[in-house]
Amino acid sequence: MGVFENKTVFVTGAAGFIGANLVLRLLSDNGEIKVVGIDNMNDYYDVSIKDWRLGEIAKISRDRFFFIKGDIADKGTIDTIFSEYQPDIVVNLAAQAGVRYSITNPDAYIQSNLIGFYNILEACRNSYSEGRRGVEHLVYASSSSVYGSNKKVPYSTDDKVDNPVSLYAATKKSNELMAHAYSKLYDIPSTGLRFFTVYGPAGRPDMAYFGFTDKLIKGGTIKIFNYGNCRRDFTYVDDIVEGVLRVMAKAPERAKGEDGLPVPPYKVYNIGNSSPENLLDFVNILQEELISAGVLPADYDFDAHKELVPMQPGDVPVTYADTTPLERDFGFKPSTSLRDGLRKFAIWYKDFYLK
Repeated sequence: MGVFENKTVFVTGAAGFIGANLVLRLLSDNGEIKVVGIDNMNDYYDVSIKDWRLGEIAKISRDRFFFIKGDIADKGTIDTIFSEYQPDIVVNLAAQAGVRYSITNPDAYIQSNLIGFYNILEACRNSYSEGRRGVEHLVYASSSSVYGSNKKVPYSTDDKVDNPVSLYAATKKSNELMAHAYSKLYDIPSTGLRFFTVYGPAGRPDMAYFGFTDKLIKGGTIKIFNYGNCRRDFTYVDDIVEGVLRVMAKAPERAKGEDGLPVPPYKVYNIGNSSPENLLDFVNILQEELISAGVLPADYDFDAHKELVPMQPGDVPVTYADTTPLERDFGFKPSTSLRDGLRKFAIWYKDFYLK
């Protein structure tokens, strides 16, 4: 018996990287479950990868997965889904992602990350009307980018995060603030998750490891920022999903304060590897695994295809999660090694692109 038997779970961004992997786990771990997914299938990156992910879900869905192609920024769509399916748990992963893209396409971030999230919050609030039990738990994606140019590492959820260095980061911080207000006013149990650099098979092509692979295959040169001294808390997608599942199953408890009003049932956690890897090491392991999977030839001259360059605006030299609270509250710590994770990516890449 799965933890979510006989539950209805609504996942936004269900064709996305984390979303699709979460849906797969929900369906494979729970016999009687209804998973409702929405995704606008936008072309921010290659839609065929989103189609592939949905195809993987279709293989095991057995009429338990209901997919809506739509946009969370459309209030009518969200309200219809809530009235038709009455979800017990909502996981909001739909967002316009990417720090650099937010500099050139700010509209997409306001629509999806602010208006879309507002629509979700309102629908959760209205789920309690007329004495209904409503949504038990809202889990939503925040991001490690909220830490901005924080100098203190590791990043802790106790740190002040009022200095975003991109619009994307500002929208994610706004999500946490909006969720707090709704948790306080309407007693909605909500948990925000600050994800740290997620990677793996069928990931987002705008992520560095994916772009590196594309370039190397074409004989291009990859730029390694901050002269290779960037350190990132790379987290394998299966570890992220395991963390999300554990959080979903344990909503913050509702309680009344001395003022008779709800003490907001609100939490925010980091989900990362809490052991940042040097970008140069990451790239070297990636290259070895691409050779091993047959994506690159055995005699590939890697040094001829890499260039060490200075930092870019909006980027931070190190991301590093303090995940102690996650370990304390859920007994969970990511465990997939970089080599294992990149090996799985390389094998998938070969299968998907080089068939």
